[in-house]
Amino acid sequence: MSEFFGFNPATGGATALLAIAVLFVLTGRLVPRSVLRDTQADRDYWRAAHDEEAKARAAERELTNELLEVAKTADRVIAALPQAPSRREVRASGLDRTPDSTR
Repeated sequence: MSEFFGFNPATGGATALLAIAVLFVLTGRLVPRSVLRDTQADRDYWRAAHDEEAKARAAERELTNELLEVAKTADRVIAALPQAPSRREVRASGLDRTPDSTR
């Protein structure tokens, strides 16, 4: 049998096996089944949460791309509209129909 922590357990018998078990528990290599199941349940929970978040981010990315296309289209429509004359140009042309008190 190979050596664990620097000694051969076959030479020590039951005492050596007990010492190895205690060392495994203290170093965290041997954990109770309940702790293992809790850890696995936590892992599964966080994995599912991550997958759900990834789906939400993908949907958000898709909606953002759609909104960007709508904004680009609106920008093109606004850019294609004819430029309105300025207030100064309207007054200079004599087409200003506002009362004198608002000038």
